[in-house]
Amino acid sequence: MKKMVTTMYKKMIAMALVMLIVVSAFAGCSKDTGKTEDGTKTGSENAGSTEDQSGAPTEVTMWGSWGGDQVGQLESQLKTYNESQTKYHITYAVQDSMEEKLLTAIVSNEAPDVVLWDRFNTGVYAPKGALAPLDELVKADSIDLTKFYEPAVDELTYDGKLYGIPLTVDSRVLFYNKAMFAEAGIDPATITDWESLRQAAIKLTKRDGDKLVQAGFSLKDVGLFNNWIQQAGGKMIDNSASPAVTAFNTQAGLDVLAYWNQLLNEDKVYDLGFEDAFGGDGFKAGKVAITFNGPWTLQSYKDAGIDFGVIGQPAGPSGAKSAMMGGFGLIVPNKAKNQEGAWDFIKWWTTQPANGVEFAKISGNLPANKDAASDPYFMNDEILKVFSETMLYASIRSKVPGYSDVEGLALIPQLQKYVAGEISAQDALSAAQSQGDQILADAAK
Repeated sequence: MKKMVTTMYKKMIAMALVMLIVVSAFAGCSKDTGKTEDGTKTGSENAGSTEDQSGAPTEVTMWGSWGGDQVGQLESQLKTYNESQTKYHITYAVQDSMEEKLLTAIVSNEAPDVVLWDRFNTGVYAPKGALAPLDELVKADSIDLTKFYEPAVDELTYDGKLYGIPLTVDSRVLFYNKAMFAEAGIDPATITDWESLRQAAIKLTKRDGDKLVQAGFSLKDVGLFNNWIQQAGGKMIDNSASPAVTAFNTQAGLDVLAYWNQLLNEDKVYDLGFEDAFGGDGFKAGKVAITFNGPWTLQSYKDAGIDFGVIGQPAGPSGAKSAMMGGFGLIVPNKAKNQEGAWDFIKWWTTQPANGVEFAKISGNLPANKDAASDPYFMNDEILKVFSETMLYASIRSKVPGYSDVEGLALIPQLQKYVAGEISAQDALSAAQSQGDQILADAAK
């Protein structure tokens, strides 16, 4: 779910920011005074924090990368906010390549007021001066950050400063086809670990000779290695080294690849490329019995007429359970003209649990506010309850500079070669380690 910026582009933008951006005084801004510590008026005061002279509410602009059906979901939520008060009016504008466009907009003094922000990008863009720290506003309004999932808050924090408020959380769990389970006589409650998952996948697989017609378990996404290795008792990065180094070329990493090999080449519960004929999602097409996926697919599967259930993450060989937490937050860009209006909107959506619950009803997105997540709407729903419970042990991806490139440029290409039978497990992890360590070393300079 993440967009990557090329190294060259990042360097060019960073240089432009250093030359052209005057760092915002937003961090020292008091909500009550509208001034920085040295008494200078803030951008939000200059832009106006109340209705303009005509009596119309102040316009607040929100950017984000969510498109398609999600635009209508967001506009419905924004409409509720706009009708809840008369001081501000917020509108949403979808942006392709949003992060790159945001940097350009800041340089040209055309930054939006608030951004629907992929939290994982915080460590990349905060050092560039693209985001306004919110610590003073959080303190002034006594916002209780313990009301949010701690990993989500951590992901919006860089160098000791908070750059956003968590909005949504997500993770992947096991989706299963109820009709296929009933036909195979499998109780989903029995799937608790790798071995029980394997045994179920074997029973659920159907072949016509050598041709796979029903896959027991989808193994299309090697990018989920970061989740599997934690279940195996390992980790992706060793932060104790300076600079940080990769940590996946271990017995835990080899255990993951051995398990994949068993499923693919011994048990033959899946064939690489099997789902290509079904738009990339064999579960939605009724051709895959079990798959890993997230809450963003719930409505799509319902619309496809799939009778499905979900199961929490299986435990690894050592009994470890893990899940990777993703999700979005709301941030205020540096140089936003209506920072006060942006902050009012952020507080309304994130700190009032009822608003998080209502958006979940509209969109299926899980709220990052724990009070909202514990609402009966989630706890009484057999699907949403599993996702909410998963958040109790979910963790975020590493915040070490260069980590996304370690996954995308070093590890995943080697894993793809491994599952295709082109190289051994050890060669795949060794090559990825060498490339990954160099990426981390370069990023640390």
